[in-house]
Amino acid sequence: MVAHGLGPGARIATLMGKSRELLVTLMAIWRLGAVHVPLFTAFAPEGIALRLAGSAADAVFCDAGQRAKLDTHTLGVAGKRVLLVTLGEGEPGDQAIPWHVLAASDAPCPPPHISLPDDPVICIFTSGTTGRAKGVDLPVKGLASLHAYAEFGLGIVPEDIFWCAADPGWAYGLYYAVVAPMLLGHRNLLLEGGFDADNMIAVLEREKVTNFAAAPTVYRALRANGKVQPDRLSLKKLSSAGEPLTADLNEWAPSVLGAQILDHYGQTEAGMIVNNHHHPALCEKPIAGSMGVAMPGWKVQIVDEGTLSPLGPEETGILVVDLPGSPLAWFDGYIGDKEKSAAKFSSDGCFYYTGDTARIDAAGRVFFSARADDVILMAGYRIGPFEIESTLNEHPLVQNSAAIGVADELRGERLEAFVVLVDGAEGSDNLAGELQSWVKLRYAAHAYPRAIHFTRELPMTPSGKIQRNILRQSLSQ
Repeated sequence: MVAHGLGPGARIATLMGKSRELLVTLMAIWRLGAVHVPLFTAFAPEGIALRLAGSAADAVFCDAGQRAKLDTHTLGVAGKRVLLVTLGEGEPGDQAIPWHVLAASDAPCPPPHISLPDDPVICIFTSGTTGRAKGVDLPVKGLASLHAYAEFGLGIVPEDIFWCAADPGWAYGLYYAVVAPMLLGHRNLLLEGGFDADNMIAVLEREKVTNFAAAPTVYRALRANGKVQPDRLSLKKLSSAGEPLTADLNEWAPSVLGAQILDHYGQTEAGMIVNNHHHPALCEKPIAGSMGVAMPGWKVQIVDEGTLSPLGPEETGILVVDLPGSPLAWFDGYIGDKEKSAAKFSSDGCFYYTGDTARIDAAGRVFFSARADDVILMAGYRIGPFEIESTLNEHPLVQNSAAIGVADELRGERLEAFVVLVDGAEGSDNLAGELQSWVKLRYAAHAYPRAIHFTRELPMTPSGKIQRNILRQSLSQ
């Protein structure tokens, strides 16, 4: 890389799937003191171009199958030449450098770069569920927070066979399937290829995985698969992140997977903040609906959305990070966007706004309600979609669900729900009425979906988050 002008501070993107070559590339990037820019392989050229331009990338490493996405327009980063390195031989006349040629170079290897605490090591973009994706620089000092989560949240110990199934093209997968195990010096699994439930079950069995982390959608897929054989598994610690964990999964998991799934909460801009921790010194019996308590090194509060004044136990408001009380906090703003950066912090710099609504009980346990943009305001009531979805998902015919607010002239907003049924079940007016009654009786009479839409699947970000904005748009077309 040095021979091609790349060195400390260079921004090097990877459009690569999970592979040995990806890990070798990352080690080379960080040894140079360069900055890694992850690109998820399912991105279209437009999404790639946005991230290359936003990060001011100097080079792109890509799998052979991704090469076609990187045309002159996509690589046009502020008019500068972007070095392109591909796995495979490439097409005749292609100006890209083959990865194996670069790896086989006998040029002298420079000594490892010594970085300072504020030097960035990763430039990653938010998932863009509530707007345009925003660039975030993770500095060296932020690695301490990733290490803390691996130790306290995931509870990784030397004897664990650890597997984080998230894709390293996204924050949770990069932070905790790659970087955190490296920080611990712990071996872990990285499965090449896309998601396949049968293959995942085979790996869990064959590798005798003891510590497993994945998004709720992965656990749902394992449940829907129906082929898990409990006596063939070695699982002891299960973690979930990306979307709130609904109670129905923990009604299934202990008898099939052998353990409860512990819900964890974090953001691209912070890493993980609140967890039901696996570490024995912090582990407590999980409470249904709770994401757990603040991780060591973090302090969270609930404030009023309008006045930003602190709220008491069990009051729902905006979840904020108390920065003076959070020595592991590292985010200081989005790349090239002062307005959106300023909106994430209180004027005195004491609070970081997560953008999520929640409540905290007297024991410090945090209960997620919704993203601030997803809260449903119906006839004067504030309704969080998570509670509705949790209730719907407990119905034996429901595999997954999403609750949204739809504009309503009388109520302000009207609560409606999209429902994915288990295999073999058919949607009908009778079933829709049954589900409405189910929510009335098990959650609240006023907060039931006024309409049920049966669908084969829910729109998700590649990191497993429900895209409720797409569902809302589908009803307005």
